[in-house]
Amino acid sequence: MMSRVKISPLRGVAIVILTIAMPLSFFVSCATEKKDMVEVSFDAQSSYTMKETNITNLISDSGVTKGKMIAATCLIFSKAAEPYWYFPDGFYVEKFDTALNIEASVKADTAYYYERRQIWELIGDVDISNLEGIRFQTQQIFWDVNKKEMYSDSFMRITKGDVVNSGIGFRSNEDLSIYEIYKASADIPVNTQRNSALRDTALTDSLNNEITLITDSAADTIIVNSDNNHITDIQ
Repeated sequence: MMSRVKISPLRGVAIVILTIAMPLSFFVSCATEKKDMVEVSFDAQSSYTMKETNITNLISDSGVTKGKMIAATCLIFSKAAEPYWYFPDGFYVEKFDTALNIEASVKADTAYYYERRQIWELIGDVDISNLEGIRFQTQQIFWDVNKKEMYSDSFMRITKGDVVNSGIGFRSNEDLSIYEIYKASADIPVNTQRNSALRDTALTDSLNNEITLITDSAADTIIVNSDNNHITDIQ
């Protein structure tokens, strides 16, 4: 015959409480154990939220291809006070016209793109060429996508064939067909035949195959319209 054990109501309640209390005490003890915690700080200005490498992208607007961008690395800082993209390892862009001809190309050691203002900042050995092959070289230039213009307060060297213009300060339209140079000077090559005739004279050494025409005023500006090769000196 099976023996029966009678459990008082109070004892039954105690068993239930003990059953619940044991696992709870385990979790409490675990929670109070000392653990090594590592704090990770996030600086939105210096911590990127996305990284892309080996980039080759077509640039389009309203379904129309406007150009091509090539870059080794792009770091995107979307949480910064002013969100921006950073290209630390070189940057190259080709801008197309409606017939997909390259109307301008831009190369720089480093580039920033500020999303809200839609402005590019190009830095370090910036080398730009337009459709006519005119070459623009500087250490810093800004490209305002909204206003469709480029500008710089840095030294600018502009090479068109054998003629070199330079100055400090520059502004142009987006395709670099019309531009202004401030505090300008120009290097004009000497005729090849004249160089040959003077080769054995001391004058050849002083000329070094070119003469330099320097504007009188530091505030002079040269405005160039490459469509009709018009150059105006503003005194």
